[in-house]
Amino acid sequence: MKWLNALIGAGLSALGVDTAGRVGGSVQFFLYDVAKIAVLLCLLIFLISYIQSYFPPERSKKILGRFRGIGANVVAALLGTVTPFCSCSSIPLFIGFTSAGLPLGVTFSFLISSPMVDLGSLLLLSSIFGWKIALAYVAVGLVIAVVGGTLIEKWKMERYVESFIKTAGAVDIEAPSLTQGERLIYARDQMLATFKKVFPYILVGVGIGAVIHNWIPEHWVEAVLGSGNPLGVVLAAIIGVPMYADIFGTIPVAEALLSKGAQLGTVLSFMMAVTTLSLPSLIMLRKAVKPKLLALFIGICTGGIIAVGYLFNIFQYLFI
Repeated sequence: MKWLNALIGAGLSALGVDTAGRVGGSVQFFLYDVAKIAVLLCLLIFLISYIQSYFPPERSKKILGRFRGIGANVVAALLGTVTPFCSCSSIPLFIGFTSAGLPLGVTFSFLISSPMVDLGSLLLLSSIFGWKIALAYVAVGLVIAVVGGTLIEKWKMERYVESFIKTAGAVDIEAPSLTQGERLIYARDQMLATFKKVFPYILVGVGIGAVIHNWIPEHWVEAVLGSGNPLGVVLAAIIGVPMYADIFGTIPVAEALLSKGAQLGTVLSFMMAVTTLSLPSLIMLRKAVKPKLLALFIGICTGGIIAVGYLFNIFQYLFI
């Protein structure tokens, strides 16, 4: 979509805006990234929602119930890629799966994977950063989900699930059979609903990205998040936790940081922390699990995110 950037630049120049300056450059960056992500987002959400229509919670529960051991964790992590986009919307499904009697480790693999990795993020990341980075991001996200769920299952943490979830039971409802027309309508409605929910975060994310891209000196970013700071990955993960956004809101920030000299692994750690460990989702999860299990979940995710960050920084030359 470079043609769109050139078109916006030409339009701003025709209006007398100096796109080579900081203000004009920020305006061009903002308009281009908002338009680009909005178009891609609508197309991707429609496509992914159509795929999701084949995997309602009832069908996902039945699929997960057929597997045992680490294979179940792998399937749960993969199913997480075709479910809702943010961590808060994944927790109700996690609670439903747990109350239905699915193994706790399996449901946690789903909970980790769902906000961190989805098909939309794969396609959007590839369009902005390239296929190598996109596939690597998805692969390490799935690994964290599988390993995290497996550890929780191995350590037998079921007693740290709140009692009301254990006694809730589950109503076994047959997954509805939809026609192709109904699936298209569902995809359209999901696209509109998700776009309305996500668009404010895109505006904020692109706004932050525009500031980083045009106002923050490159040597500042390199000093804090570049190779000269061995704690850059840890700092990025800590900064990401208090924020609440899905991956579509973090991509423009990551794009700007990377262009300013931040290391790839550090940027990926920031994205994973924002999407997986946001404070609102942790508060919701606390209602379902006891502090010890919540702390273990946070520890596994944080440790995995930081380890992945350092690993990608070591092998950054393979991806860029």
